[in-house]
Amino acid sequence: MTLPAALIATPVDVERAAELRRVKWLATGVLAATFIIFIAAKALLPVHPVFGFIAAFAEAATIGGLADWYAVVALFKRPLGLPIPHTAIIQSNQARIAEKLGEFIENNFLESGPVEAKLREIDFGSFIADWLRDRKRSEDLARFVLRMLPEAFAATESSGLMQFISRRVTTQVLSIDLAPLAAGALRGFVQEGKHGGLLDDILRVLHQTLTQQETMAVIRDKVRAEMPTLLRLYRADKFVVNRIIASATKFFEEVRNDPQHPFRGEFDRMLLSFVDRLGSDKAFADRIDGLKRDLMARPELANLGRTIWANVKDFIERSASGESQVLQHQLARMLVEAGDALDGDTDLRGEINQGLVAILRTVVAEQKSGVSGFIADQMKSWDMEQLISLIEVNVGKDLQYIRFNGALIGGLAGLALYTLEYTLRLL
Repeated sequence: MTLPAALIATPVDVERAAELRRVKWLATGVLAATFIIFIAAKALLPVHPVFGFIAAFAEAATIGGLADWYAVVALFKRPLGLPIPHTAIIQSNQARIAEKLGEFIENNFLESGPVEAKLREIDFGSFIADWLRDRKRSEDLARFVLRMLPEAFAATESSGLMQFISRRVTTQVLSIDLAPLAAGALRGFVQEGKHGGLLDDILRVLHQTLTQQETMAVIRDKVRAEMPTLLRLYRADKFVVNRIIASATKFFEEVRNDPQHPFRGEFDRMLLSFVDRLGSDKAFADRIDGLKRDLMARPELANLGRTIWANVKDFIERSASGESQVLQHQLARMLVEAGDALDGDTDLRGEINQGLVAILRTVVAEQKSGVSGFIADQMKSWDMEQLISLIEVNVGKDLQYIRFNGALIGGLAGLALYTLEYTLRLL
């Protein structure tokens, strides 16, 4: 496997390679110069004793430079192509270096402690809020979601997921005992006093119904049918109907205008009695359960569900195709509003941060061995010549300076030893 071209052909690497070649030539020139100086100083040694010191320095500098040249070259390749043991160290230990690098990253970079500490430095909540508040990003996200929705709808239909969901929903609805729920809801309705408004509405509707001409005509016909013939001749039915309507209207007004009217108390007791029976009477529970099952079994309900699904799917497809922009604009607006709300809610951002830290910490802990293995496998498959070229381009310049240091330190050491030897000879 070759390394990505971007890693070995960037302008920076080209510049570093040119600088490396220059330093290599300079180091080689220094080595050649010390060797020439050594030869010249040895030849001039009979002329003056000072040339002995120069020769000692140059000789040791040449040896030190050669030794460090060997060490630097042996790190990357075999010196002069010779099969010398313990050379081409990087090439010979490619697999071990890969394993150790993967192990090092796993143990020092992917441990739960450092990972969690680093993750806690990141404010994920603020990042999400800022991202959503950007109108263009929210519009792009809304457009992306809309493009995915038709495929999701199609996958849901073809996979049988809809039938599964429908069966599950039906099963869950049928398993719900509605009687206690209805009793609890009605009891709360009464305890909060909302039934008073309901009673007022009922009385208002009754009043309006009784005072309509059609209703009065129906009541009058009923009363006339029950009255003796003699009373009909005197139109007593009209008088009776008017009295009934007047009495009923007066009663309705009294109840509506008097919050403490006795009828309201009777209405309260009637409702509470009904609530008690609804929550405890099995007959009521069975009746409600029967109504629920009859309703769920109605084909109209299934047809309604299919119609709603088809309409929603058609609307989504038209929105995804760009025929309608309504849903996209609404979704983008909701995302922006969610970003604004999240930006102003410190507690929610904190909960998001804690949740993401916990999730990512777990993911890293579970996958870190796989990451280290992946790094090791990648390094094992690299072309070592290219890898060595990459390493040499980036650190080779510093390694070449070792040759300069070797020549200097070796020369100084040789000069010191020669000086010591010369001094001992004089004694």
